[in-house]
Amino acid sequence: MFGKSSNADADQSSGFTEGATSMGNAKPFDLEKAAGDIIAFVGEGVTFKGTIRYKGSVRVDGRLEGEIFTDGILIVGEKAVISAKIEAGTIACQGRITGDIMAKERVKLMSPAVFEGSVKTPSISMDEGVLFNGTCVMPKAGESKSKETSFIGKAEETLKVS
Repeated sequence: MFGKSSNADADQSSGFTEGATSMGNAKPFDLEKAAGDIIAFVGEGVTFKGTIRYKGSVRVDGRLEGEIFTDGILIVGEKAVISAKIEAGTIACQGRITGDIMAKERVKLMSPAVFEGSVKTPSISMDEGVLFNGTCVMPKAGESKSKETSFIGKAEETLKVS
């Protein structure tokens, strides 16, 4: 289920070996290189429920429910089904994700990916054929809170009664 991958488990025909096009000032993302650095792997036919915290790249080809936290890369294979809250540096997906995702660097949705939920990332790319049902917020790089959140916090403090 989890462990060091001996051959990086990169599927040469899956489209994961393509480099991503850059958006804005983001540097290009080389998925082939990321796949070579995989530290954990959830294989096809494996179901995992719970919270995953890691550093580095993880590839998921099975089913996963829960939460995923990393500053690294999450690679979601074509047959993967994920229902989770995800916080990662970069997310590259060909499978199905349902939930809220926050990527510090970028999100790359590649056909035939299906996404349902909300995305918060400074950079997103979507191939033709991807099904996207949700919302997308693209803060400026390094921006952690939106102006709306700050305003709501200040309004709540103002309304406190002593």
